[in-house]
Amino acid sequence: MTSTTDTALPTPAPTLDVARIRADFPILGEQVNGRPLIYLDSAATSQKPQQVLQAEYDFLTHANAAVHRGAHTLAADATDLFEDARTTVAGFVGAPAEQLVWVSGATMGLNLLAYAFGNATAGRGAPASARFALKPGDEIVTTAIEHHANLIPWQELAARTGAVLRHIPAHADGTLDLDAAASTIGPRTRVVAFTHVSNVLGIINPVDQLIALAREVGAVTVMDACQSAPHLPLDLPALGVDFAVFSGHKMLGPYGVGGLYGRAEMLDALPPFLTGGSMITTVTLDTDEYLPAPQRFEAGTQPVGPAIGLAAAVRYLEDVGLDAIHAHEKALAARMREGLADIPGIRLLGDAEGSERVGLWAFDVEGVHAHDAGQFLDDRGIAVRVGHHCAAPLHRQYGVTASVRASAALYNTADEIDALVDAVRGIRAYFGVES
Repeated sequence: MTSTTDTALPTPAPTLDVARIRADFPILGEQVNGRPLIYLDSAATSQKPQQVLQAEYDFLTHANAAVHRGAHTLAADATDLFEDARTTVAGFVGAPAEQLVWVSGATMGLNLLAYAFGNATAGRGAPASARFALKPGDEIVTTAIEHHANLIPWQELAARTGAVLRHIPAHADGTLDLDAAASTIGPRTRVVAFTHVSNVLGIINPVDQLIALAREVGAVTVMDACQSAPHLPLDLPALGVDFAVFSGHKMLGPYGVGGLYGRAEMLDALPPFLTGGSMITTVTLDTDEYLPAPQRFEAGTQPVGPAIGLAAAVRYLEDVGLDAIHAHEKALAARMREGLADIPGIRLLGDAEGSERVGLWAFDVEGVHAHDAGQFLDDRGIAVRVGHHCAAPLHRQYGVTASVRASAALYNTADEIDALVDAVRGIRAYFGVES
């Protein structure tokens, strides 16, 4: 890579055998537009190692059956695999199995919570669920940097209940304004929902401080862990958050599966959202009784194969080691920043000095629309995300409608980051806007 400075670029942590890791991901050997694929869109969806693909295939070819229903051997085997997967994935975030609800992904998990809180407001599950009931004038607090999935469900809940939605602002560098958080979270706050890591900025937020502020006023805390679960060691019970969600497809796992973590006393008090088969104990033509958590929240056919695949992904991440993964990706992020910040006309979003972060950067290319910049990179075999990344309000704060986002994972290399930087260096000249 050509650089206009003599500053030595950071190199990835030497403890990760990236060549060995890459050999486990068949798709990384593909070519795009005649170039070797450089996949830098893991924040949108990660690639899957052979071990995950094999785990789901083995289930479908050797133990495929409905879980928690049939009495035959195959159904018992499928149920055992399904519940073993729950134990594995729950353990990955430091929780016992009964505190993990299977969901289709983080979006479903957040909607489940918001609609369950609405059911509590309607009197379902009382008196235990009264802690979740909202009334006019109660407050729901989110942040200005949220993914739409952790914003719109709370907007809808506020509209249904008469609650007031408030927001913790972010500074220009992308860090949350903790002074404003302390004044926003108050006696009327009932819910505080926040992201652990912004999917646009890559900054690791001080969620322990948000949890502490919420706890002081008795508010329920909800954390979006989509961008932290694949990259950082997580112990959700130790963190003290009430609920958290994550998506399998962002952490080397299959599509259509994710986790909703909840503290035991919270899940036990929460009324269900979806109803139907597999979540009840008794049903008459007029009444019903529900199973305890987590099955209370798992109506209908479950994502058995994807759950087993996600357990394989979790074992893969644990075998590599989350500390080593974070160190590797942190070094890639630093390398990316050093290269991109050196290019005239490139503005990094959320360039907060000294902030802990994961391996992603979003940036604006002066004079070139993000979609055009993304097409330029794609022509060179480099896959990035373009658009507002389901965080339109945050982009408006930066005065743009869209950005280019490059996000690294454990399988990316320093050479790939250098190739990205070299390609970005040529974007403005190609479109004739270089000053």
